[in-house]
Amino acid sequence: MMNRASDKFPGWLLVAVLLIWFANLEYRTLIKPDEGRYAEIPREMVASGDWVTPRLNDLKYFEKPPLQYWATAAAYSVFGEHQWTSRLWTGLTGFAGLLLAWFAGQRLFGREAAYYAALLLGSSMLYVMMGHINTLDMGVTFFITLGIFSFLLAQQSRTDYRRGQADKTSRNWMLLAWAGMALAVLSKGLMGIILPGTAVFIYCAVQRDFTVLKRMHWTGGLALFLLITAPWFYLVMKANPEFFQRFFIYEHYTRFTTKELGRYQPWYYFVPILLAGALPWTVFLFDSLFHIGRPAGQGGDEKPFNAALFLLIWTIFIYVFFSISDSKLPSYLLPMFPALALLMGRRAAEIRARLLFWYIVPVVPVALVFLALGLAVGKFADTPNQIELYPHYRIWLVTASLMLLAGLLSGMALLWKGKKPAALLIIALAALLSTQIGVSGYNTVARERSAKHIAEAIRAEVRPDIPFYSVMTYEQTLPFYLKRTFTLVQYQDEMGFGIKQEPQRWVPTLSDFVKVWAAQPEALAIMPVYVYPQLQQLGLKMKIIFADTQHIVVKKP
Repeated sequence: MMNRASDKFPGWLLVAVLLIWFANLEYRTLIKPDEGRYAEIPREMVASGDWVTPRLNDLKYFEKPPLQYWATAAAYSVFGEHQWTSRLWTGLTGFAGLLLAWFAGQRLFGREAAYYAALLLGSSMLYVMMGHINTLDMGVTFFITLGIFSFLLAQQSRTDYRRGQADKTSRNWMLLAWAGMALAVLSKGLMGIILPGTAVFIYCAVQRDFTVLKRMHWTGGLALFLLITAPWFYLVMKANPEFFQRFFIYEHYTRFTTKELGRYQPWYYFVPILLAGALPWTVFLFDSLFHIGRPAGQGGDEKPFNAALFLLIWTIFIYVFFSISDSKLPSYLLPMFPALALLMGRRAAEIRARLLFWYIVPVVPVALVFLALGLAVGKFADTPNQIELYPHYRIWLVTASLMLLAGLLSGMALLWKGKKPAALLIIALAALLSTQIGVSGYNTVARERSAKHIAEAIRAEVRPDIPFYSVMTYEQTLPFYLKRTFTLVQYQDEMGFGIKQEPQRWVPTLSDFVKVWAAQPEALAIMPVYVYPQLQQLGLKMKIIFADTQHIVVKKP
């Protein structure tokens, strides 16, 4: 049965997963901060024609490199500026990661392991969620994974072919590994090469085998790496001399070693994220990590390369690296998941169905907890917005929980009968659908973190020639929906660096704003509700054109 299932994977199952994966990219409104930010920066690239210097709200923004901005800007240019085109790169790289796990898994651990690896990766909760939320993490995860998987295939090719063919194949895989790391650097910075490079060194130290470093094809690899990365870095530093300090020093060293960004969390922060993010395979994950085993012996003086051990080192290193960082976000664990999927796929191919049954049993109570939380979601509302919106999310969460529960019970029944391939397929599809339903349903409460409704309400008042001020706030999604930028008033946050470079693009205080407002024949402004009384006290003449529990939009009467 396994051979039939795996043979069908590239066909009917590939189409089914593809449809489920991409079906909801347009459905949800963008939410702040990340989805608004990473939709807006490419929009401004298209509008300005400047694809070298990234800008957010028309201010220089050097937090991240431009690869995803370029890809999204290209999607806008071809297909238009939509919610789905803003998420397209994330969706594509996430789906491509499934194919990459299947491809590499076949060559490293066999067809059956590859089939399971792709299923498990494509149904892990964190991976599915991050494949549908517009951040930079899925893109960098794909290219780092391309780098390390290609590195593993380069090592394996030394023993799979005759000497001459092995050398050529190994070189080609290593060049692809260097290209993957280069594209990872262009996706999210130096972590694209520092993390894989450190993992390779740790592996060499653990195995006491540094001959691996001799097979890295340094000359051709570094040349290719620089060919891909150097042009943009040269152009952006030529146009912006301040780029080096901001990008290389602040964004890499300061963010990792200080609490300046307000993302500090305790060392155990990632424990629940990993446990929940790996669902429904959490228990099985730990079994897979404890059954790495040793590679078969090989003739000659060189030690056999242990791909499974490298993947184990990679996952542990990623977890520890970000756990000791002073800046933590849930998505930072994402690069672990493709490697974990290969290890789990390898283990799934050899484990008995009855044993796997017992690893799924503990997930059933978790699904029941999700169901209970879904039924009681309204009780978690704190604000007036939440009290109004949360009950609408209930049906989505309940449906998602029931879908997961049905898949678990059906899969367990099949596992008990020894039908492992069908069982894992059903559980995986149920988990994928469940997560997609939960993510899609968030649209019922997204208004609390999105300004689409504001844009629709005021669009008739907005013209390119009327200045628009954002007072003591910056609603990340509003620029994308209105297709324009704002002049910030007494607000900097992540745009502080850009304001420092071009201070004429903002208004420092409310007192200054009163003077600027008075000098304009027409003007618009958005502000938090608590700011409106302050401006009234300062004598600002305003007419409200929109108001809700969070924001007020006014125009000059």
